[in-house]
Amino acid sequence: MRYRLLFIIVFLVKTGFAPPYLQAQDKTPKYSNEFLNLGVGGRAMAMANAQVAISEDVTSGYWNPAGLLRIKNKYEGALMHASYFAGIANYDYIGFATPIDSLSHLGATIIRFAVDDIPDTRYLYDANGAINYDNIRFFTAADYAFVLSYARRIPTLKNLQLGGNIKVIHRKVGEFASAWGFGVDLGAQLKLNQWYFGVTFRDVFGTFNAWSHNSELVEDVYLQTGNIIPQNSVEITLPRLILGISYQFSVGSKLGILPAVDLDLTFDGKRNVAISADPVSIDPKIGLEFDYQKTAFLRIGINNFQKIKDFDESTYISYQPTFGLGIKFKIFTVDYAFLDIGDQSESLYSHIFSLKISFD
Repeated sequence: MRYRLLFIIVFLVKTGFAPPYLQAQDKTPKYSNEFLNLGVGGRAMAMANAQVAISEDVTSGYWNPAGLLRIKNKYEGALMHASYFAGIANYDYIGFATPIDSLSHLGATIIRFAVDDIPDTRYLYDANGAINYDNIRFFTAADYAFVLSYARRIPTLKNLQLGGNIKVIHRKVGEFASAWGFGVDLGAQLKLNQWYFGVTFRDVFGTFNAWSHNSELVEDVYLQTGNIIPQNSVEITLPRLILGISYQFSVGSKLGILPAVDLDLTFDGKRNVAISADPVSIDPKIGLEFDYQKTAFLRIGINNFQKIKDFDESTYISYQPTFGLGIKFKIFTVDYAFLDIGDQSESLYSHIFSLKISFD
């Protein structure tokens, strides 16, 4: 069934009968709303973001809304802060989830990714042509996501869980430009004995960001420097399909082992990932979690597979390892992730902490 669905999507795109957002794959940016692909939660990021099948807490509102049904407490909340590029960019997450009844759960997620205190040098030169640093102003470029999640268990199929997200996107670049967007995600999880399966279909109908530019604020400077004056426009985030699988091992009565694999399928043509094709590319994510009595956790993973061309024209596959720890104490769970071990990518390494509170 999975392969049939993939074949149908490719056929519709190639024959021109696909929805507009799929037909426009060559005209839309590959990396739209990328702040929503960074991930949330120290556990997930330590496992290289392999979470679609095993997500089972409040962060499921981000990874797979169907996973909200696996929360055991009445209330669960989570916080995370991460700094990227040596503190230049800040990423903040807050989530909350609670059951509605015995068959359904509700969740809410807020994400903010921002670069603050960006210098505005439009007025650096005064009327006499002299540099005046007192004229420098500052602004913020920020992306926001507000997500409402709903998950429901199917009574006739006890092992099947379904969920969906409605998300509102707001992006703002100082006084110069802002955008509002709307999108929908769908998810499902299935548990068969020790096997876990999951699927998340993000931006099902395409997420549309309507940009509004205050061109008059930059028109003079742009004309002098030969830049194109921005115009109001609509940016489309194309759908992506994420498939996940996992198996729970037990070693004795105290030690557990949980490997997980996610396959991230994008439909916007070739990307520099492990499996690159047109129009579908596949980016694998592999994670492994060890737990001691579900109280102490050790996690590792690899993701960000890329083909690198060397000076002698030969190519090789690079990847980014991840590492993390977790500890659960009464109602609190603290998770830590360390990204970019060994400086495997151009970006600087990051320490990520998240806190989860579960109570009745």
